[in-house]
Amino acid sequence: MTIRVLIVDDQHLVRAGLRMLCQTDDDLEVVGEAATGTDAVRLAEQLTPDVVLMDLRMPGMDGIRATAAILAARPTARVLALTTFDDDDHLYPALAAGACGFLVKDASPTDLLQGIHRAAAGDHPFSPDVLRRVVDSALAARTTAPATDFVAPKGLTTREAEVLALVARGLANADIATRLHLGITTVKTHITNLMAKTGTTNRVQLAVLGVRVR
Repeated sequence: MTIRVLIVDDQHLVRAGLRMLCQTDDDLEVVGEAATGTDAVRLAEQLTPDVVLMDLRMPGMDGIRATAAILAARPTARVLALTTFDDDDHLYPALAAGACGFLVKDASPTDLLQGIHRAAAGDHPFSPDVLRRVVDSALAARTTAPATDFVAPKGLTTREAEVLALVARGLANADIATRLHLGITTVKTHITNLMAKTGTTNRVQLAVLGVRVR
């Protein structure tokens, strides 16, 4: 099934490059481009894309507010944030707004295309370096937090603990499946169970927890 993609970035050259890259994949169709968050919200409603490639830094309505507005209108949409390494202040708000993943703008073409496919399939694609940076930032920010703020996971199976450790290392579901000789559906089930048992609501929170308990 063709994946409908909306590209959002305030730089024309970036949008053109992303469009050209998507056109190399027969399963992707770029249905529109937006240079502002306001246009992104309007086009997302009109064009109903499956995946929105969202720049976080834009004048006016930024990518964070645009993400929240898009998902408020269409909760099933998948917004994949495109970020740079100096966007730490934007990552957590974008995650809270509902972004399903984060990829760096200098990711390889293969990683970016795979990220779009994974987002459309319901996965949470993160560039490993981005996930590590988010985890490290979260750990640094919580070093002064009272010990009572942290509840160690209880009742994890051996396999769930293995999956948690690999999530903490930034591995994607497919990589975890290969490493543990499991099916991707099984890995997704383990991650769902891990979130339920640990009280986390997304992959980054789960990764942060995994690093802290290692």
